[in-house]
Amino acid sequence: MKRIIAIAAVLLILSGGTGYASMELDVKEYKLDNGMTVLILERPAAPIVSALIRFRVGSVDEVPGITGISHITEHMLFKGTKIMGTSNYEAEKPLMEKIDSLAHEWYEEYARVNNPIMEGDEERLNKLRDEIREVQQEQKKYVIKDELWETYLKHGGRRLNASTGEDGTQYYVSLPANRLELWAFLESDRMRDPVWREFYSERDVVFEERRRSIDTQPWGKLYEALISNAFIAHPYQWPVIGWTSDIATYMREEIDEYHRSHYSPTNAIVSIVGDVKAEEVMKLIHKYFDDIPAQPLPPPVLVEEPEQEGERRVAVNFDAEPRLAIAYHMPAGGHPDQPVLDVISSILSRGRTSRFYNNLEQKGIARSISASSDFGRYPKLFSIWATPQDPYTSDEVEKALYDELEKLKNEPVTDRELQRVRNQLEADFVRGMRSNLGMAWRLANYEAVAGDWNYITILKENRSAVTKDDIMRVAKQYFVPENRTVVVMRKPEAVAETGM
Repeated sequence: MKRIIAIAAVLLILSGGTGYASMELDVKEYKLDNGMTVLILERPAAPIVSALIRFRVGSVDEVPGITGISHITEHMLFKGTKIMGTSNYEAEKPLMEKIDSLAHEWYEEYARVNNPIMEGDEERLNKLRDEIREVQQEQKKYVIKDELWETYLKHGGRRLNASTGEDGTQYYVSLPANRLELWAFLESDRMRDPVWREFYSERDVVFEERRRSIDTQPWGKLYEALISNAFIAHPYQWPVIGWTSDIATYMREEIDEYHRSHYSPTNAIVSIVGDVKAEEVMKLIHKYFDDIPAQPLPPPVLVEEPEQEGERRVAVNFDAEPRLAIAYHMPAGGHPDQPVLDVISSILSRGRTSRFYNNLEQKGIARSISASSDFGRYPKLFSIWATPQDPYTSDEVEKALYDELEKLKNEPVTDRELQRVRNQLEADFVRGMRSNLGMAWRLANYEAVAGDWNYITILKENRSAVTKDDIMRVAKQYFVPENRTVVVMRKPEAVAETGM
């Protein structure tokens, strides 16, 4: 017997200087016997529905050797199943098995080639790679490219996509409300029985994606250096896309094992918002998802980042204009100080009335500068990103932004400034709730990270309650040198000239 966990109604009165907006959330929450959580918000304004499945799995759940596997799993779950993406699965299957066998031989030879105390055969490695490509070409005769995408598009689907982060992965689409059963059929099929076809060629695609987004991009290099030095123990230290050597050596059975343990209904949250009736939606959910077996929840991340005991400074030599990134450790989402840090990030860098804009950008010290506070399952980072404006240096920008942080510690913000930020955050809140897809994303995200979808309203209330004293207290606690990691990007010729 399925049971309704909660039916909650929340009336939100959002007030600003010019009036108010009201919005009612009547979110119905269900739990299936296999552990899947379902959140439904009925919105009959237009005959459209947005549906999202959030899995509580991201790069934080990975281990060395398979970093980035959550991201490549996101790619692979668009490759189809035994009935989608193929004209003849039974003919495909032995070809995939042959590719796997060759891939294992390639892996063993690759390990020898890349081990300085072993003698590897580079020629054999290339031969095996060619053999794999030959079988992949044969398999392509049976592959129906992008069948999932095309099926949704033919039925009015739009904004079909997915994303992976440190704390979660979500798959989503918006479509006509009378096509929700199609969504239930397609998504239950790929949750239950995905086929990892074209895995090794897709691995090459992700390898190239990493090259474009990290290895050849200044902000990507800066980001990777920042997180890998700010965290020395916690898995937040590696990039979502994964380390290069890990991407190069994934095996197909590894993704299968990872999917089986992390992508079961037990670890999933379904969020549906739009022109639907909850009772009718649940009939479809039961019809298509009930028979997907439950799995034990994956083990939680128990690694705790040790307290930082001194400033960490890193230089990155890269052929790009100078850049600067600074991070301070901050608590996890749901901590009382988290909304205070949200307010601080808005005071510092939100729009043309912010302190960074007026005191650094407008004065020509920084070309761009921004601050952000993370919301995560585990303690994350408050980060500041800046590009100096010539002739100013990174050192001068760094000093100027520290001056702004010191003001937060020692001088109360003005009533007008605090109210402006409150109004901005409330406006963001309202805009985010207007979109069905935005609402579905927020419901699933807060359910996954904070353990309660209603944290949407709790966070809003907590941000509104932030005081001047809170801002000073939190700034003094977190914005200290011993809690700071600094990464500076410099051109190689500048390093050669100065010898530093």
